[in-house]
Amino acid sequence: MARIVVFQHVAAEPLGTLDALIRARGHRIRFVNFERDPTATIDVTRYDGLIVLGGPMMVSDRHRLPHLETEITAISRALDADLPVLGICLGAQLLAHVLGADVGPLPQPEIGWYPLSPTNETEKDPVLGSLAQTSPIFQWHGHGFDLPRDAVHLASTPNCPNQAFRYGNAYGFQFHLEMDRALIHRWLHLPSYQAELKHAAVGGVDQIQADTERHLDGMNALADTVFNPLLDRFGPPRPRVALPSR
Repeated sequence: MARIVVFQHVAAEPLGTLDALIRARGHRIRFVNFERDPTATIDVTRYDGLIVLGGPMMVSDRHRLPHLETEITAISRALDADLPVLGICLGAQLLAHVLGADVGPLPQPEIGWYPLSPTNETEKDPVLGSLAQTSPIFQWHGHGFDLPRDAVHLASTPNCPNQAFRYGNAYGFQFHLEMDRALIHRWLHLPSYQAELKHAAVGGVDQIQADTERHLDGMNALADTVFNPLLDRFGPPRPRVALPSR
């Protein structure tokens, strides 16, 4: 049974479908919610892996939000200890920053469904290898990152060339593969998130909802094929106990 520490920035951005997958494997989750406790500290080396979730803040906000510096230090320690790390959206940007890459605004935010394409390295990757062709994936971000030095480039979109990378035992996903229907609906109706839609090149809430009905089942199927081998890196599933025969 693995012990996984999860950095959460806002209540609206939880583990999504990853939560049930982790618990079904018998792993334990320790949440560090920086919205509730911005002064929290954590020794990541006491755990078997680290997941850093998304949030509306940016890496450049680290001087205004000191907990981002706490996370940067924790991610660095996890990498030094060769722990498995997954960074999602903001988490991927923080991971890229720790690895020395530039993080900054994109010419055009990506909000809604965008075609995610594999690279020449994707097929050989033990986690993202199932991304064999371009697939619609949910996005919600206005910033991106350069590919860290010595990282393996694994996915791209036309507006954001660096969508996924692997560095040692760590993965950064700019996209939101963990979304389910309820979570997308929640984001589309939060006033603070709706304000971001004004700057996105999509048809608004109605268009994203229609695209969700078309693409969500396919993305959820892909998510299972990605997240299960990724979680294998954190630890094997708890063996099922056979029930006694009657």
